[in-house]
Amino acid sequence: MVAEPDGSKNGPEVDPEDRKPQSDEARSAFVPPAGVEQPAPPEEEHPTSEFALPPGLSTEPPAEPEGSAFATPATYSAKNSPPAFTPAYGVPLVRLPHNAPWQDRMRTMLRLPVGDRPVPEAVRKEDETGPSVPRVLDLTLRIGELLLAGGEGAEDVEAAMFAICRSYGLDRVEPTVTFTLLSVTFQPSLVDAPLTANRTVRRRGTDYTRLASVYTLLADINARAHEVTPEEAYRRLAEIRRNRHPYPGWVLTAAAGVLAGAASVLLGGGPTVFFVAALGAVLGDRLAWLCAGRGLPEFYQFLVAAMPPAAMGVLLTLLHADLRPSAVITGGLFALIPGRALVAAVQDGLTGFYITASARLLEVAYFFVAIVVGVLSVLYIAVQFDAQLNPEGTLKAVERPVTQTLASMVLCATFAILLQQSRATVLFATLNGGVAWVVYASIAVTAEGSAVMATAVAAGLVGLFGQLIARYEHTSSLPYVTAAIGPLLPGSATYFGVLAIAQNNLDQGFASLAKASALALAIAIGVNLGSELARLFMQAPGAAAARRAAKRTRGF
Repeated sequence: MVAEPDGSKNGPEVDPEDRKPQSDEARSAFVPPAGVEQPAPPEEEHPTSEFALPPGLSTEPPAEPEGSAFATPATYSAKNSPPAFTPAYGVPLVRLPHNAPWQDRMRTMLRLPVGDRPVPEAVRKEDETGPSVPRVLDLTLRIGELLLAGGEGAEDVEAAMFAICRSYGLDRVEPTVTFTLLSVTFQPSLVDAPLTANRTVRRRGTDYTRLASVYTLLADINARAHEVTPEEAYRRLAEIRRNRHPYPGWVLTAAAGVLAGAASVLLGGGPTVFFVAALGAVLGDRLAWLCAGRGLPEFYQFLVAAMPPAAMGVLLTLLHADLRPSAVITGGLFALIPGRALVAAVQDGLTGFYITASARLLEVAYFFVAIVVGVLSVLYIAVQFDAQLNPEGTLKAVERPVTQTLASMVLCATFAILLQQSRATVLFATLNGGVAWVVYASIAVTAEGSAVMATAVAAGLVGLFGQLIARYEHTSSLPYVTAAIGPLLPGSATYFGVLAIAQNNLDQGFASLAKASALALAIAIGVNLGSELARLFMQAPGAAAARRAAKRTRGF
């Protein structure tokens, strides 16, 4: 073979790919040696597909040329579609204004997806290693327990727990609150095992002074100007638990009596009715304390507490006194109707905590049934003695603006004392309740409008004003709201329904009880709506314009 001047050899042209040395995978032991022709494969190794076209049949060309799977769709618009990758200017960062209340900031973060939550701006540390994670989780659970036992809503408790963890540098936390169980999970990283702690709420008590102290501690933990270590937080928490109630037992009993008397005046009673209703409420309160001391469940405590006011009303009827027995009985029920529990139940339902809301509603239903059974037992005995309890004469609305407004304010003040509120919050709760009654009476009595609508409007104002003052004070709205809804509670509808059932008028009785339920729901929804309006329209400067819905709702 002679080489050409250009360096090539005589013979057939060789493909450059064939000049490359073959890899070991390309060589096979079955490859024929050089100089031996490759035998043709047998016919059987070329089977035809059953989908192959017969010979002589031509296919139609496609209507449009086949495109690539990576080609841009015809409906794609780069102007209106989101970027497929992180843009050069980055993803907008969620910033929460520091001048907003910590409740609003934490509630906003809880409603954000985990990936969109901003990291803590500053991590609080005692030393180089920082606080112990188990201690922070335990402190978080203990504070959450006090809030949930004091009647706070589930979302507010979750926001408080989340705020404590982030204040001590734990950003990957997920708090969970149900009716009796609190848990918090911390995951150090995506590859580390999560750490979970939980705590059970076994006892509930109403002490809004203690609740306000817990909120003060929370505000100091979340404030940049304070450096509250976990040890100091534990010490302050122990002091809050040891604090005595602001009012002794005899003051609470007297407040229950004055509350019942004020409610009876609100419904048209006079001085004699006031004292009789107060006496019945005092007896009921003492009997309930006696049952509580013997360890009886709350169902029986409410049942026993509802019997003395009903007995006083029956006694006035048997003595043929020219008084209003219905005002005496109804006044005694005002202190027993669980208004705050109902508001909390509806609030949890509206914010997506359906399990907790169902449990709270079941608790309210048990208390309501206990009150009905207690009053119904006394009225059934009265009917057997031919007591002339006429509900028609008690349905007439009484319009005494000045007297009823003062009575409503007294009712709210005594209700605040029963809730163990601090003296600084009693005055505002009293004024808020007086405004609520004026609005309700203007719509339902003077204008002869719907009682349900009037109740909802008045409760909405209560929630609005209560939330505004709570945002100003950076505390809970419960002390400013719960006592103020006292004049709106459906005591009259409850009594009329029970009386109709005792007189064997089942249709009328259940219709009246349904009205009482509608009024109670109107109170709860109105309070929640007023609070949401306050948060919606009174945002702090620099707050985000968009506000996410509750995290467990569909969020259209």
